[in-house]
Amino acid sequence: MRGLIQQTEQLKIELDTLKNMYETNAAPENRKDKSFFLKVKSETEPVYKLLTQWENNALEQIKKQNVTNVHPKQIVSTKENIELLLMHSYYIDVRRRRYMELHHSVHYVLNQLLRGLYKAANKP
Repeated sequence: MRGLIQQTEQLKIELDTLKNMYETNAAPENRKDKSFFLKVKSETEPVYKLLTQWENNALEQIKKQNVTNVHPKQIVSTKENIELLLMHSYYIDVRRRRYMELHHSVHYVLNQLLRGLYKAANKP
């Protein structure tokens, strides 16, 4: 459970980094530029690995019923939303309002999960 807490906290940090990137960077001039694609791929690969581990751990904790305030479908949707945010943060190809909706949605679920994990960890 401790590993899942750390992974969730790390994802929150990554999300804030992505949001900052979205807000400060300009869209790439050529979206089909291979060097830009390779840069994005190398920078996002560790986040994708973390995300896969997080999803597996979160679903396992929910299955064990250690966490009851988050539904498995929320975990799957949150993973998909983080993947969207990863791409939108680099390619800047979505309106700010939509980006912020995704960002807030992901943070909400991550915070819910953390509350459930802390509650489960402090059970006698």
